[in-house]
Formats: sequence, C-alpha cells, structure tokens
Amino acid sequence: MIELLLQTDPTPWFSAETANLFGGFGGAGIGVIGGSLGAAAGVLAPKGKGRGIVLGGMIIFAVVGVITLIIGVVAVSGGQPYHVWYPMVLLGAMLAGLFGGLTPVIRKRYSEAEARRLDADALRRS
Repeated sequence: MIELLLQTDPTPWFSAETANLFGGFGGAGIGVIGGSLGAAAGVLAPKGKGRGIVLGGMIIFAVVGVITLIIGVVAVSGGQPYHVWYPMVLLGAMLAGLFGGLTPVIRKRYSEAEARRLDADALRRS
C-alpha cells in the first residue's frame, strides 16, 4: 500500500478537467453553504437558538476539511500532479481553517446567550 502511494511516476488520480470541476463546484459550495451557515450563526447564536444545527454544521465541515486536506497531502507526497493535489489542499485548508477556527467563537456566543437567559430567569424570580 505504501509503495503505491510513493511511486515515482504515478498515474494521475483524475484528469485536469475533473480537477477543475472539483475546484469550481467545491469552492462555490463552500461559499454558498459557508455563507448560509455564517448568516444563520450570526442571527441565531446571539438568541441562543439553532445550536445543534449551527455547531453541528460547523464541526462537520471542519472534519470534511481535515479529511480533504489529508488526502491532498497524500497526493502531494505521492507525486501526483499539481491539478490533482492543489484543489484538495486549497479546499481542505479553507474548510478546516474557517469552520474549525470559527467554531470556538460561535460556541462562545451560544454560551453568552445561555448566560443572559439564566441571568434573566434569576432576575424574574427575585
């Protein structure tokens, strides 16, 4: 298995046209879904609503990004051509960096909303 990954003259995993489609549709998908998830987080997190959907989506996309990045690194180390590894490394780094980096921020917003809710309940009871 290791020998297959480290061939000196490997055959490309897919063509340049396929890589273009992967990069184009992948980038567009990240933009649309990431923007929608970010907008949902911006609206819902301060209210403390939609925690499971928003944080779940963030974590899922961060994990997908890490997996894609690992596949891209394997492609680089295996001697795959630029058109094979570059879209994977780029999209994986974007997903892992953006969603992975923003997950703690969104989690903190939900914690702040929960603290405000508990303070309001305590104020009503007193």
